[in-house]
Amino acid sequence: MGSDLVVAAESLRDRATSYWDASPTEAKCLVRPETTEQLSRVMRICHEHRQSVVVQGGLTGIVQGAASTAADVIVSLERMDAIESVDAADGVAIVQAGVILQTLQEHVADKGFLFPVDFGARGSCTIGGAVATNAGGINVLRYGMMRSVVLGLEAVLADGTVISSMNQMLKNNTGYDLKQLFIGSEGTLGVITRVVVRLYPQTSSRDTAMFACASFDAVARQLSVLKTNLAGTLSAFEVMWNSYITAVTGDGGHVSPLDRSYPYYVIAEAEGADPEADAERFQRLLEAGMECGDIVDAVLPKSEGERRALWSIREEFEMALPAYLYDVSLPIRHMEAYVTRLQERLLAWREDAVFEVFGHIADGNLHIFVKPFADNAHHDAVDAIVYGCLEGLDGSISAEHGIGIDKKSWLGLSRDDDELELMRGLKRLLDPAKLLNPGKIID
Repeated sequence: MGSDLVVAAESLRDRATSYWDASPTEAKCLVRPETTEQLSRVMRICHEHRQSVVVQGGLTGIVQGAASTAADVIVSLERMDAIESVDAADGVAIVQAGVILQTLQEHVADKGFLFPVDFGARGSCTIGGAVATNAGGINVLRYGMMRSVVLGLEAVLADGTVISSMNQMLKNNTGYDLKQLFIGSEGTLGVITRVVVRLYPQTSSRDTAMFACASFDAVARQLSVLKTNLAGTLSAFEVMWNSYITAVTGDGGHVSPLDRSYPYYVIAEAEGADPEADAERFQRLLEAGMECGDIVDAVLPKSEGERRALWSIREEFEMALPAYLYDVSLPIRHMEAYVTRLQERLLAWREDAVFEVFGHIADGNLHIFVKPFADNAHHDAVDAIVYGCLEGLDGSISAEHGIGIDKKSWLGLSRDDDELELMRGLKRLLDPAKLLNPGKIID
């Protein structure tokens, strides 16, 4: 391997720790392999010397899942960024782990396909990182999470062994589905190097609206109406509480197309194959929602620019930062009770507590921003409140961002002792020396 594949520790001081943390990266060095074979050699050397390894992708995660220390070697797959093939007949693509999500989306779009997993960090997150964290995003309602679009993958184990399970078929029922071990494992069981992903035909229609509701019951009813009557074409249903809209619009923020005083705001989007009929049906359903009183105000974009402006309200929230970021899931029927409970407990703890709520509620996912206090010394207390409010509501402490370091101590709220022991057993089997992403998910 050439010396240009290794970045020395002192040179890493120019790299930010993550998108969320501007402090300099700490590590013994950073290795940038160009092939699976090179990575396998790196891992064999590290295994021989009992050297811990942290795998990094686009560094957009929020749970410190790719955090390194001065004792670690970082492996970055930024040079393994080739889209190796696109098979139009089978609707699959083979990509290396360092490919940027948006790059893949644009590449397959030119060939008439859609790669449906999508979220705000599309311009910097990598496919390998998205698979390793089982990323979700705005289209989970229709297409599922990353796990749903991965047909096969290749991974390098801690000792350098290459596991190549590059299945390209929808049906392959030949024993254990090994790729599932690595999807969502956050780099603790192996380093994902190549992925076979499923593609979908490009849609020819896209109808979008932002509308306001006076109650959460109205929001839930409209979700049911749109899911039922749009015949499977509803791809996104994003809900923003008034607290979030107030934080990201107005002076210094986005321009809100609707009055900012409503309790709930929804961005709904449907994609189909008949532009004229789809648009007529979409608008008819919105009108019915207004007639029954569930929808109290609405706007439909007249251009792609206006559509993007609507989505920017949901995806570009820098004006609401800094904040402690949370990502939980629970059944829709419990969401209003959860947010009410959260507000009561936060304000009972500190009457000056401020928080915002939004999320992809159609798939059970809520995001919560809690403003840090001046001394920044209460993160653990806020964690206890946010996660404690899930008790009795059949929820999860993580919907789509994983566990990393930040949520490790709370994992027992979502997984029982037998599940945790099985996780530890898998870790012991695949990484007995505990070299891969140490300290993440489980000890």
